[in-house]
Amino acid sequence: MRSRLSPAWPAPSVLCIVWRAGVGALDLWGRTQGGDPGLDLLAVLADGVPIRRGKDYIEIVERAEGRQEGAKSGDCAPARRQQAEHVSIERQPPDTGDCQRHEKDDCEEHQATTSMCPDDAAFEQGSGWSQWAKYSKRPYVLRSSAVPMHVLLLRPVPGNERFGLGPFFRIEPLGMEYIAAALEARGHAVTILDLRFTRSVEGYLQRTRPGLVGIAGMHALETDNVLALAARVRRASPHVPIVIGGHTAAAYPNPFLSADIDAVVIDDGERAVPLIVEALARGRSLSEVPGLVMRSADGTVTTTDGPLGTLSLDEVPRPARHLVDGSRRQYACLAHRPTWLVETARGCPFRCSFCSIWQLHARAVRERGIGAVVDDLASVGDHVFIADDLFWYHPARSLDLARALVKRGVRKRWILVQSRVDLVGRHADLLEAWRPVAKNFDIFFGLEAATNEGLKSLVKDATVDHTVRGIEVARSLSYGVTGNFVIDPVWGEADFERLWAFVERHRLYQAGFTILTPLPGTDYFEEMRARIGARQWAHFDMHHLLWEPALGACRFFELYCETWRRSVLNLRGRKGVWQWLREVELRNAWFLLQALRRTQKMLEPAHYLREYDLVTPAESVAAPTAYPRSLAS
Repeated sequence: MRSRLSPAWPAPSVLCIVWRAGVGALDLWGRTQGGDPGLDLLAVLADGVPIRRGKDYIEIVERAEGRQEGAKSGDCAPARRQQAEHVSIERQPPDTGDCQRHEKDDCEEHQATTSMCPDDAAFEQGSGWSQWAKYSKRPYVLRSSAVPMHVLLLRPVPGNERFGLGPFFRIEPLGMEYIAAALEARGHAVTILDLRFTRSVEGYLQRTRPGLVGIAGMHALETDNVLALAARVRRASPHVPIVIGGHTAAAYPNPFLSADIDAVVIDDGERAVPLIVEALARGRSLSEVPGLVMRSADGTVTTTDGPLGTLSLDEVPRPARHLVDGSRRQYACLAHRPTWLVETARGCPFRCSFCSIWQLHARAVRERGIGAVVDDLASVGDHVFIADDLFWYHPARSLDLARALVKRGVRKRWILVQSRVDLVGRHADLLEAWRPVAKNFDIFFGLEAATNEGLKSLVKDATVDHTVRGIEVARSLSYGVTGNFVIDPVWGEADFERLWAFVERHRLYQAGFTILTPLPGTDYFEEMRARIGARQWAHFDMHHLLWEPALGACRFFELYCETWRRSVLNLRGRKGVWQWLREVELRNAWFLLQALRRTQKMLEPAHYLREYDLVTPAESVAAPTAYPRSLAS
């Protein structure tokens, strides 16, 4: 029997579910989707929107054949795990009247897709597509090749929230916002949960049953947090596919190849995650998606192949910042809140030994179009951190961008960028062109060392003279100067004293000081792996020692804390609490006081010594041993 909906047949204003209609998932899709074969769902319509006649109809086919037993449901575990809770409904573009507008193979394959739910209540709780569907006010077209899926993206709580400068830097998850934008452009629903401000993972999984969960692994110090979060998700939702992405995961996937995790994304997430969703929707193996690292049940690790090429940053829509509106007031950088994160370019061509960015991006730099950047900056708030790995890298393009922003009338209260002293020292005209874009404009420099020998050992490709010149140029144009120095565990007392003298001479009181740390994914990590004694990944926060220092731990931390006491963080030193408070808006005063109170621990050697807990290199998390087991059991 064939039946068609009559022309402009009004869809009901509530969800209509017809059970036991004799139509199964095998009938309508040609393969199962992991649901209960005893339950049949006929059709779903929503929003009271008419569905037009022609080829934009829902065709329901009842088949007399008995169900096939043991039918294939896809050849990968993630496809088998995915619960069939997403009805294949896609918003119809304006003035699209027939299926020929879609890809030919998609239309020939089938006209409709169904999903199966265990009961009405579970379906109404939000089975993935239902939350997406409520936002659409246009006619729907059923299309099996682009099943709207609900994707849940999770930002875990990083380890440095309890130690170091974490309280000062809680920035929005921009990478996930770009991925969300790419998914929304394809008709999928996306939720971003920032677990720094909410803990409701299990409840959310039960209510919404997403078709895919993605977890951000941005920094090495978060690795244990990511693994623990993946285990929580696996316990709460045993069948949902889980993928890990982000900087540290892409740079060094091995620690994330747990049995709880289906794949690690090493390609740009904006491209890889939509391909993952498409593969799951079609019931294909994730091994067909390029840019992934996967571990099979027998322990075999494979990197998926396929045509990747270079992703143009302009291929991705503006980030879906509306998904974090609920947390917007919590995002902060130093005393500026809320802070908006903006990216105009990605990558760095330099080769600092301790840095994984240039190795991850093969020393390439990709830039967004000037028009896209201007629109993005015009759309965000007054406090902006530009997250480019190296701002002003391309002087001609940077000059054009500054002129376009001034012409558009974009002016912010505060902007922070990251750059190099040698670049700034050579381009005073460029800084002059950018100065009108913000009332207060700060530059974070990778200062790294106070001697030429120290800079050379870090492969900085710069000299102390470059440092002095860059600072002079920035200050002459009323830029704020901040930055970071690296403290090497091989240092003796004379090395600390040289650093203190340099800081005093050039008034670098706002600089920070981190311990030289071999980050996973760098050559330096492989070089030092045999010495690393870290018990947990959280100790890769650049405030912990990973091996015994030359001076011994006690003396090293005494001198390290003395270095911090010479900075503005010392409330009993150069900058008291009232001076800090005078620089912030009243609404941010309490946040600033909390952050300052926590950072005072950085001035106390005992605080570091309590955390000094080395194991043998063979027992370290960095040891090249077996992959992590499942933590979900």
